[in-house]
Amino acid sequence: MNGQEELLAALRARFLANTGRHPGLAWDDVAARLAARPEKLRALYQMERTGGEPDVVGLGGEEGYLFCDCAAQSPAGRRSLCYDGEALDARKENKPEGSAVGMAMDMGVELLTEAQYRALQQAGEFDTKTSSWIATPPDIRGRGGALFCDRRYGRVFTYHNGAESYYGARGFRGALRV
Repeated sequence: MNGQEELLAALRARFLANTGRHPGLAWDDVAARLAARPEKLRALYQMERTGGEPDVVGLGGEEGYLFCDCAAQSPAGRRSLCYDGEALDARKENKPEGSAVGMAMDMGVELLTEAQYRALQQAGEFDTKTSSWIATPPDIRGRGGALFCDRRYGRVFTYHNGAESYYGARGFRGALRV
């Protein structure tokens, strides 16, 4: 089996094991969409490689299907990142390896919006021990802040922090429309 076949096998197995995330959707339809858009496999591979465990979480509008990182905790290969490149440049000491926005762009995915994050939490309990940066509105980012979410005490919380902050237990979840 080559890398692409292994990725597709992992995606298929996850899809079939978690049908509650995508009721009414069929793997054969998803596989056909992926076959028609092979360029999307690179981003899915990056999601998988960094511990995201991507799965279909619903329809993504005209783009077909929406894949999202469904690992129980924020993907381990994407933690200890500040929010964006501007925040990374602003740090003079103890710089992290990179930024969530920059890494997402390199991977070919987008950070989840707050609405997407809350919708994901309807399909399971995610980030019960970690937190994830989310797409931050320009008015908040313009004031130096950034948003992140987690799930504690049976609820989903949205918080703010300085965009230049980073923590070993905070990463980001990606979204990919296929």
